[in-house]
Amino acid sequence: IMMTIRSKLIALLLSVLVSAPISITANGAESIAFPSQEWSFNGPFGTFDRGELQRGLQVYKEVCATCHSLNFISFRNLTDLGFNENEVKAIAAEFQVEDGPNNEGEMFERAAIPSDVWPTPYKNDNAARASNNGALPPDLSLIVDARSGGADYLFALLSGYHKVPAGKEIGEGMYYNAYYPGNQIAMPSPLVEDGVEYGDGTRATLVQQARDVSAFLAWATEPNMEQRKRMGVMVIIFLLVMTGLFYYSKKKIWSDVH
Repeated sequence: IMMTIRSKLIALLLSVLVSAPISITANGAESIAFPSQEWSFNGPFGTFDRGELQRGLQVYKEVCATCHSLNFISFRNLTDLGFNENEVKAIAAEFQVEDGPNNEGEMFERAAIPSDVWPTPYKNDNAARASNNGALPPDLSLIVDARSGGADYLFALLSGYHKVPAGKEIGEGMYYNAYYPGNQIAMPSPLVEDGVEYGDGTRATLVQQARDVSAFLAWATEPNMEQRKRMGVMVIIFLLVMTGLFYYSKKKIWSDVH
């Protein structure tokens, strides 16, 4: 009876945790709750939506890349998003990267190729701070794992900019965000309605852009997620089969023992 009661209590607790909004706390600031989202890549069998990822890449490329780097992603990784080699080459060629030295010992710029890492928008951290009112834009390669709440938090943050509520004061050069700890953030809202023009005809609402780029950054954080999940399923199936074989062998070997 006690085991049954304990099991029911655990199940009840898990159901509450799953359905409850996620909350974050930073630097002693009050906890801010934000809703969880339904993502195609959630769960043990979840996969990335290639259309969503390609739209998210476009948002990153046209909006986020002006301030944020993607240091651990090469252009050739974009084949995982459904692009073929020629499309990846075309995307890479849109950017200039520093190379060298040449025969004269000087650095030079050239068009990027698939093996190049995504170029950084600033030469160094000091240049980045000088261009952003002293704030250093974080690299987005691992941002989903680096922030509590992951893709849910990023989506909430990007769609959480509002006018400053009455009676609320924020510092100079800061912006009000309903889901940022302390509600003050140095980054202005990067997304606007119809800020990009999606090639697949999807309307680029602010919420749609926030969702697409959050999914893209979830992929950038763990581009091998689908392979990991497939491997996990294969291992579980293997273990189940082996368990059945071992059980059958045990029954067969000891069948004459009473």
